[in-house]
Amino acid sequence: MESLGEVIHPLDNIGGFDVRPGFYQMNGAYQTEEGVSFTVSSHGATSCVLLLFRPAAQEPYARIRIPESYKIGNTYSILVFGLKAEDFEYAYQMDGPADQARGLLFNRKHTLLDPYAKAVTGQRNWGEKPEGGKDFVYKARVVQSDFDWGRYRNLNHKFEDLVIYEMHVRGFTKDASSGVKGGGTFEGLRQKIPYLKDLGINAVELMPIFEFDEMESARVVDGVQLYNYWGYNTVSFFAPNTSYAFHQEHNHEGDELKRLIRELKENGIEVILDVVFNHTAEGNENGPCFCFKGIDNNIYYMLTPDGYYYNFSGCGNVLNCNHPVVRRFITDCLRHWAVEYRVDGFRFDLASILGRDQNGAPMENPPILEALAFDSILGDMKLIAEAWDAGGLYQVGSFPSWNRWAEWNGRYRDDMRSFLKGDSGVAGRAITRITGSSDMYDPASRGYSASVNFLTCHDGFTLYDLYSYNEKHNEKNGWNNTDGDNNGLSWNCGVEGETDDPAVMSLRRRLVKNAFATLLCSRGPAMFFAGDEFCNTQYGNNNAYCQDNIISWLDWNRLEEFQEIHDFARFMIHFRAKHPILRRDTKPAVCGLPSVSIHNGEPNRNYTDYNTHLIGIMYAGRNADDTDDDMIFYGMNAYWEPLEMRLPSLPESYHWKLVVNTFCEYQDGADFEAQTQGDQTRVRVPERSTVILLAEHDL
Repeated sequence: MESLGEVIHPLDNIGGFDVRPGFYQMNGAYQTEEGVSFTVSSHGATSCVLLLFRPAAQEPYARIRIPESYKIGNTYSILVFGLKAEDFEYAYQMDGPADQARGLLFNRKHTLLDPYAKAVTGQRNWGEKPEGGKDFVYKARVVQSDFDWGRYRNLNHKFEDLVIYEMHVRGFTKDASSGVKGGGTFEGLRQKIPYLKDLGINAVELMPIFEFDEMESARVVDGVQLYNYWGYNTVSFFAPNTSYAFHQEHNHEGDELKRLIRELKENGIEVILDVVFNHTAEGNENGPCFCFKGIDNNIYYMLTPDGYYYNFSGCGNVLNCNHPVVRRFITDCLRHWAVEYRVDGFRFDLASILGRDQNGAPMENPPILEALAFDSILGDMKLIAEAWDAGGLYQVGSFPSWNRWAEWNGRYRDDMRSFLKGDSGVAGRAITRITGSSDMYDPASRGYSASVNFLTCHDGFTLYDLYSYNEKHNEKNGWNNTDGDNNGLSWNCGVEGETDDPAVMSLRRRLVKNAFATLLCSRGPAMFFAGDEFCNTQYGNNNAYCQDNIISWLDWNRLEEFQEIHDFARFMIHFRAKHPILRRDTKPAVCGLPSVSIHNGEPNRNYTDYNTHLIGIMYAGRNADDTDDDMIFYGMNAYWEPLEMRLPSLPESYHWKLVVNTFCEYQDGADFEAQTQGDQTRVRVPERSTVILLAEHDL
């Protein structure tokens, strides 16, 4: 009788341990009533040794050579009797051919991490260095969790209804100004959930939380220790990052992350993970060998004909995502996070790499992308692609989707940044972006869910810096300011960097409010970077990947300084939530008005030319509970002088109420109509300002 790959076999004794074949269809290590089953696969290995370590020990206390008779196909599986999860750590050693030209790098002396490890040890504390400057020896731990999910339920927010808050777990609360206990950890973030709920966002996108190596490329610049802070260099894909745990007990990082996710969901906030399947922390030919290189280098990585690594990721290697073995690995990994951690979706870093074949050529229908789109476990997961890579493949608007994949809309970011700072010749594109980018995403087949609209993310300027710096200032990264994007489409409002000039600061605040108003009146899911709502700054650094300090941490003191901006962003998020017509089509308005109409200075004027800086967009449809028509007008003057805008007419018994004028200081309950020139037929839009009007019933 066989169950889950278990093969009935008489007991053997190896090195004093009773053993028999384990569970072949369960990759990784699992506790059973009898002991622990270990399963690992390699196409090229000629032998496999299981290493057992006492917790935190550097040398194994046991080496168990897995018998050849325990190998089926390419899979080694062994059940070791008497082992208990909390008493040991484990790794493997594999032997086989070593031939660089063929991409074979077997070395029986290398200690190899289980690719399916659910927890990892070796680097528990942030910034921890191994003794003697050696590479870390990563070892796996067996996870047993009886975590109570309580009255768990999927939130299943509609994709286009999302307001996504991108954040770095460590940077969000590491600064003392956060006021939490355990800053920089999952627990620290959990303590900020009331803040997130009050702000109104309904999804967080967590920058990488898989086990990563922050010491990769660590160095000191001008006396400051720099790290691979962002975490886009994965060590172990199934394991949460140990240094994000507040408590350091055995496997505690997993339960802390689950508690965080559970409480986020209890407060209506979905969890999206930023995942990195384009490369690993093993680097290129000069990088370490701690996992995939020593197991099946020529399968897991894209290799040139002479056995070197392709580098479409810009990070030294590229995962061979469309190889059947790697495809299964990626699918198993995402299923693990969906089932074990109940996450709601994934954002794929440099996702265009997942569309390349083993030689790096783009594929029309990449098997891995199709497999994820139709996977039975991932069926309701939100899949978001960063639809480009470092090899020049840019697929925004053309990423293979099967009507399942959404994209970070980089064209929204670029066109809207350009328009909002007053550039000429982009008004037409701006209108298209705000109304759903129909030139790239057919609303008839994909609705408004395909385009994730954003102006800022971790990669680039913060929103405050976008209007405070003309040039990047990455000198503290140590590369003579040569790293980072050179075309950030920013504008410093007349002064480079920090200033006390009240006119400059007033303009910057207004432009930040314009950005929030525009983003949250744009159809499709919206995303912004953590801290933008209170003008967090990176002091002009637009590539803060290595800065584990106040450059990349949120400075919560700015929340008080920029309270008006926070309150305005909060108002706009809640306003968007109350009015579905801002996010997507609803049932048609009974009054007969179209879902979207354009009024650039004059009613129904949809023409734009090179000098157009004044745009108007009207949304119409049914309200959230389908009891009344809902009509909203968005007007934006990106010009440097006030302009008058004639308003579209409303049906009988309705009138326009001005609810936003970014030229005015925002205060809850403020009467913007009293501060604005205009009437029911026209409104004077101040220079570089946004107005929003809501149709209300006559009394």
